Amino acid sequence: MRVTESVLRAVSDLHVSHQENRAVVEKLEPGSPDDWLIVAGDVGERFPDIEWTLGLLRDRFERVSWVPGNHELWAPEKDDSAAPRGVARYEALVAMCRRLGVLTPEDPYPVWSGRGGPVRIAPLFLLYDYSFLAPGTSTPEESPARAHETGVVCTDEYYLHPDPYSSRAAWCAARVEESERRLAEVTGDLPLVPVHHWPLLREPAEIMKYQEFAQWCGTVRTADWHTGFGVEAVVYGHLHIPRRTVYDGVRFDEVSLGYPREWQWFGLPDDLPRQILPARDIPAMVPGRVGT
Repeated sequence: MRVTESVLRAVSDLHVSHQENRAVVEKLEPGSPDDWLIVAGDVGERFPDIEWTLGLLRDRFERVSWVPGNHELWAPEKDDSAAPRGVARYEALVAMCRRLGVLTPEDPYPVWSGRGGPVRIAPLFLLYDYSFLAPGTSTPEESPARAHETGVVCTDEYYLHPDPYSSRAAWCAARVEESERRLAEVTGDLPLVPVHHWPLLREPAEIMKYQEFAQWCGTVRTADWHTGFGVEAVVYGHLHIPRRTVYDGVRFDEVSLGYPREWQWFGLPDDLPRQILPARDIPAMVPGRVGT
């Protein structure tokens, strides 16, 4: 049933390289022509797929905000050795979004003034720094080594290049510093809705089956952002465990679609894309979801 009053919606991890997911995206519609949509990363790996998806969604929703996931940043040598990588790839994605009229972490934070607002939406790009430590480790240097020993290694280690930074952790540090400065400038103005592909806390990743993977899911440097910046709600993806949790009185909404093998097993959620504002009651989690 279509609604007539505009809402703020969010979705992530569309992974449109899978034909089944592409078919789902083709059917995504706003409830109202004035709905806004947050896309919290992992649209796809190839520029044509990303452009097709964001262009389609921008044509249907009043406003679309995007943040990159790790998959958008992948640059496999076998696909195109001349493709941009690292910061250059991110900047090319931002340029694409601007051509499409899609907002990015590099743009001024937009204000949602509809029902449940006003709030300021803060698209973020922060990456991770291995500080969500693997079990039995005590440093971000030790943690990746333990993951390699167990065989639980994120594909980012091979495809997500940090150029010109020396490491993904160094790139993360620069992004965190810049984003923290920008958030501090608007704190106290309006409630914030930070949007990041990776969760801002380690706690959401504790449900994952393979805890070695958590180190590719964020940074401890953002652990107090949900309490320090006047946050209304946090939107994220990456884990493929769509659910709502609450930490320190702040709700965290994981809004991923995930891979076909996941959502086909558990079924597509009724609320896709997820309604963020005005807030509505949803199940705490999808029973049985323990994917990585």
